[in-house]
Amino acid sequence: MIKLTKDDAYGHREQMPSNFTKTIANAEQMRKAVTMFKDSYMLDFINVEEIGVRDGIDVDERVVEKEIINKVKNFIMTIGRDFTFMGNQQLLEVYGVEHFPDLLFFNRELNAMVVIELKTGEFKTSYLGQLMGYLTILDEKVRKPHENPSIGIVLCKSANREYVEFMIRDYSKPMGVATYITADEMPEHLRKALPSKEEFAKLMGKEDNDHE
Repeated sequence: MIKLTKDDAYGHREQMPSNFTKTIANAEQMRKAVTMFKDSYMLDFINVEEIGVRDGIDVDERVVEKEIINKVKNFIMTIGRDFTFMGNQQLLEVYGVEHFPDLLFFNRELNAMVVIELKTGEFKTSYLGQLMGYLTILDEKVRKPHENPSIGIVLCKSANREYVEFMIRDYSKPMGVATYITADEMPEHLRKALPSKEEFAKLMGKEDNDHE
């Protein structure tokens, strides 16, 4: 199961269930994709209690997306290295039909676009079809000739690993499914272990200075 308890979600590092081994022909590229993504992410920079949402049931994808956009550097640090943010809700139009993927990144290591679709509930197979459409348009209309095929990630609250692996295997585009929890869902002892906003800001400033 991908679904985790609040106590064991922090720092989880298992590989994300995906169809990469079947859809990425180049062995080195496939290895990079498999090892790059985790099956669960701790979005500890998002605290819905602090943004005025009292009930987790009321949190929708736009709330989470807005917080990620506001703190996109934190999100990139969470998902991995060499990611560049390309935009959110970018218009992808084909034959007059408009599509708006949630988050679009480019990864230098993979030399590929990575589209992330946010969901606040449990994994549904319809999400894969939606992601497949985005990837088809990106590869046909946006991808540069020197770039590798685009990769899609569904980021949702919970999912059954075995079910995901069974349902994703016959899709022809590289896709995976991961879960996440936010800071307000963390157990108290883990919340206290995290740096404060002020401490985190100092850490960010130090990192920027180190790279100058």
